[in-house]
Amino acid sequence: MVTNLKRVIKFAINDFNRNKGISIATIFVLVVTIMLITSLIFFHGLATYLTAQLHNKIDITVYFKTETPEQKILEVKEEIVKMSPNIKTIEYVSREQALAIFTEKHGDNPVLSKALQEVGDNPLLASLNITTTDGDPLQYEEISNTLQNTTFAELISHIDFLKRKDTIEKVYSINKNINIFGLLLGIILVLVAILVVFNTIKLAIEKSKEEIITMRVVGASDWFIKGPFIIQGMLYGVIAFLICFIVSAFMAFVISSRIDFILPGFNTFSYFLTNWWIFVLIQLGFGIAVGAFSSYIVVRKHLKN
Repeated sequence: MVTNLKRVIKFAINDFNRNKGISIATIFVLVVTIMLITSLIFFHGLATYLTAQLHNKIDITVYFKTETPEQKILEVKEEIVKMSPNIKTIEYVSREQALAIFTEKHGDNPVLSKALQEVGDNPLLASLNITTTDGDPLQYEEISNTLQNTTFAELISHIDFLKRKDTIEKVYSINKNINIFGLLLGIILVLVAILVVFNTIKLAIEKSKEEIITMRVVGASDWFIKGPFIIQGMLYGVIAFLICFIVSAFMAFVISSRIDFILPGFNTFSYFLTNWWIFVLIQLGFGIAVGAFSSYIVVRKHLKN
């Protein structure tokens, strides 16, 4: 068994070296294909970052009456967490903090500053800013309705859900469409990639058609015939992976500053370093799997003829 395996590997390497032109062409096609798949990984990272940024832009705010004690508001905060499993964050903003934020944001507006001075006392209300895990408008509506039908309702001045409902629905729709588009694009690219690689390897093995027939005539087993081509397909995948991994790292480094300029906070090279194991698994797995499987299917077809 070990001897036969050594022979199969030897035949695979010899055939690889003997048909260098075809081998290089096949590896080139695999590299292009794997790079297309790699671009999807970067697209997924970019889409995830964008949806997270959009998600962080939407929330609802619960405003409490002026006389509501801070302790009561904190009790409401704890109760909201217990009532809904869809809560992502709840931020308490006191009246003093709200005034500080307002002053910092509108301090250069003389009209608003003068109006605030004329009021004298702090007119702003304490509040709870709530975000949900999925940003689903139904989750926000459920929280709003629940709060208005609890014993805490008498403490609440108003909830801005209805005012922000249209914005929440639009942002949620954008997030959903981005995910659907990414999934469809991924499926299409993967199918096209597999088809291209399959036909390229098919052309490569067609050159060895006579060799396959001869091995069949002299009584070689199916495994002994298929083995060299399957290993050769795996070899294509490994070499293509090494090239793609280096190119991916280089490209991620080169474009990182440009992407960061367009989309501050997202660095392609940092994303690559953080998720390097995902790139290895997908690039190496796809290269070996497609190379070996395509070789197996094509050779089996010749053996049946």
